[in-house]
Amino acid sequence: MIYEGNLKKMSTTHESPVKYYMTFGEEKINMNGLIGKQIRIEYSGRINCIRCNALTQKSFHQGYCYSCFISAPECDAGVLHPEKDQSHLGISRDMEWAKQNSLIDHYVYLAITGNLKVGVTRHTQIPFRWIDQGAIKAIKLAKTPYRYLAGIIEVDLKKYVSDKTNKDKMLQTKDADLDLIKLKNEIAEKLSNDLKKFISFDNTIFKINYPYDYNIKNFVSLSLDKTPTINGKLAGIKGQYLLFENGEILNVRTHNGYYVKLEIL
Repeated sequence: MIYEGNLKKMSTTHESPVKYYMTFGEEKINMNGLIGKQIRIEYSGRINCIRCNALTQKSFHQGYCYSCFISAPECDAGVLHPEKDQSHLGISRDMEWAKQNSLIDHYVYLAITGNLKVGVTRHTQIPFRWIDQGAIKAIKLAKTPYRYLAGIIEVDLKKYVSDKTNKDKMLQTKDADLDLIKLKNEIAEKLSNDLKKFISFDNTIFKINYPYDYNIKNFVSLSLDKTPTINGKLAGIKGQYLLFENGEILNVRTHNGYYVKLEIL
């Protein structure tokens, strides 16, 4: 069986374990069903912008051509750095887009990937943001009416908690003996008084299991630019990573727009 098309971030459903799907045109592939099977991914050398479909020699911001990178609202500074979002002031590359994506409820959260991290996401992206990051547990810390405020809280908390994910630790971690509610309460107390009013009273702990058995200890990150053909037995999936039996890993999201053939051997 051969599928062909531009790579896109895998879509997911929050089940136990998470179900992953890869889409090529009208074809939707259940990636969980390929675990334990030999697959080949062959990159053609072609990249199409995931927004305008234009050919581009280089991918910017995980899948965009340079023109879209400097003009599209999805690539605005406030997307990567929420504290830089200015849509609440009426400043945006596209205010209609901002009304749907920035001027809506956002959560600041704590998640356990390989380490404890703080992050920001739109309410519509729970729990998918956590799944994409490979979190095994997460809890809402604060709720804000728009993105900028969530970014300000995150910046305040980055003095105490990292906002980065350690890829290797994330891929190796299947459990963690951390009390998220206790950590949330301790960290929330560090907020300045004007930000404490946004603290969420929802102490639900979201738990996420992945289709991955954690037998691999050492990983080799692959880039389709350097390794255009990948051939191996799929051992599991976590975050947006395909993990192969030999320890090689491919981050699908960083290859958004790459035109490939996926063959099930």
